[in-house]
Amino acid sequence: MIALDISVEAPGWEAIPDLEDLCRQAVSAALAEAGADVAAGDGIMLSLLFTDDTAIALLNRDWRDQDKPTNVLSFPAAPGINPLGPEPLGDIALAYETCAREAEEEGKTLAAHAAHLIVHGVLHCMGDDHEDDAQAEAMEARETAALARMGIADPYMERATGRDD
Repeated sequence: MIALDISVEAPGWEAIPDLEDLCRQAVSAALAEAGADVAAGDGIMLSLLFTDDTAIALLNRDWRDQDKPTNVLSFPAAPGINPLGPEPLGDIALAYETCAREAEEEGKTLAAHAAHLIVHGVLHCMGDDHEDDAQAEAMEARETAALARMGIADPYMERATGRDD
């Protein structure tokens, strides 16, 4: 079982029809690629915040000492903190203006880009990172596979074909 707490705080996100369904698909695909068995036990719980650049810049400043907006932030939960119910996986926040601008620049739909960032955030909550080349390659491969489960094209294809815009 996957319990999602979805909060939409910023205008613009309504451009994604059935945002909750997109979130469920992206989270499920990421968990599958990470090898998580959500059918076992009580499942997992994840919070998703769809906000704006101003709010995410504050989170980024307060939690990462980066005083600027970013597309997505992930906050993994400490394991084992809820022995009586779903295991908290963490919190993920996405900023509308940054995500919409990136989607347009990359020729993607907002929904496809948001799905990618949700997958990215879930993998961070599961312990993946991209601090070095080997970690980045492994994480990108899991992201690409998760998005393929959803019928979304490889977001790193341009880089693989030598284009680096």
